[in-house]
Amino acid sequence: MRAMVLREICEIKVEGKTQQREGITIKTEPLELVDLPVPKPGPKDIVIKVSACGVCRTELDQIEGRILPPKLPIILGHQPVGAVANLGTSTTRFRIGDRAGATWIYSSCGKCKFCQSGEENLCEQFQGTGCHANGGYAEYIVIPEDYAQIIPDKLIDFTYVAPLMCSGVIGYRSLKLTGMEDGKTLGLYGFGSAHHLVIQMANYLFPGSKKFVITRNPAQKQLAKNLGADWVGGIEEKTPEKLDCAIDSTPVWKPTIFALENLEKGGRLVINLIRKEETDKEFLLKLDYPKHLWLEKEIKTVANVTRRDGEEFLALAAQAQIKPQIKSFKLEESNKALIELKSGRSPGSKVLRISSDK
Repeated sequence: MRAMVLREICEIKVEGKTQQREGITIKTEPLELVDLPVPKPGPKDIVIKVSACGVCRTELDQIEGRILPPKLPIILGHQPVGAVANLGTSTTRFRIGDRAGATWIYSSCGKCKFCQSGEENLCEQFQGTGCHANGGYAEYIVIPEDYAQIIPDKLIDFTYVAPLMCSGVIGYRSLKLTGMEDGKTLGLYGFGSAHHLVIQMANYLFPGSKKFVITRNPAQKQLAKNLGADWVGGIEEKTPEKLDCAIDSTPVWKPTIFALENLEKGGRLVINLIRKEETDKEFLLKLDYPKHLWLEKEIKTVANVTRRDGEEFLALAAQAQIKPQIKSFKLEESNKALIELKSGRSPGSKVLRISSDK
């Protein structure tokens, strides 16, 4: 099978962006196209023939070393979808040809207090798809069947389903963690792959709420308006109303400070990403306790996802007809997709089209 492999940590070279760290290799093509054997399933595994795989900012973190993969080389990608091509001898949930996909959660121990309470995302033995195990930047992926997701029949085109597996699922979890209710005001800082799906969720679940989008990217501002944002502004602007709930999905620190300033008393800010970059960390020195934190404001982070998040969100996506805006690339164009993601040139989601199957 063909696969795109990461062999070493490096920084992706993007026009107009300066190098962030000294002593690290700079590359325009961090991934290498290789031929590998099709993986064989263990007794409780399934093999998926990958039709499409979303491209995520977490992959930038892995390539550039903000998240260190436990092993190299590794096949990245945690948003693969396709049809089941092979089954382990002890599988029971799937049949050959079933529509299936993977999310960020590849496995967990199943025994610890977190797993037993439905918080498997916090398990010490949490394994990430495309991080601890080979992922979906390939023609095939093997995954434990208990952690694979069944794709609802109403979600027809795999190219549009792929971003739902991470951007959608983690966006759904972040929205849940805000404590959002109809009538409350929601602020979305950054408007990338996740938040252009979150606003669609919020429009469906909370029709009586105002949704404000805060981003510096002109293309993202226009997309937010097209998707029904009640107000769109820049990072340093005051929102028209205080925010009961806010989600920050940006990789930098400046938006966090302004989000806290715009937060209502007793409001909650959820930070939805695995790592923040170090480029503007000194901005945290501007943190002022009475202005940004006092009056029972809360900060909560999102850590991974659970299988239940995936099941709930995919059902919601099918019911609400949530659809990403996508730009697709061939598997061998993975490096091009990553550069475009890092540059922020186009809004919405980036997707690798790996086979022609729906």
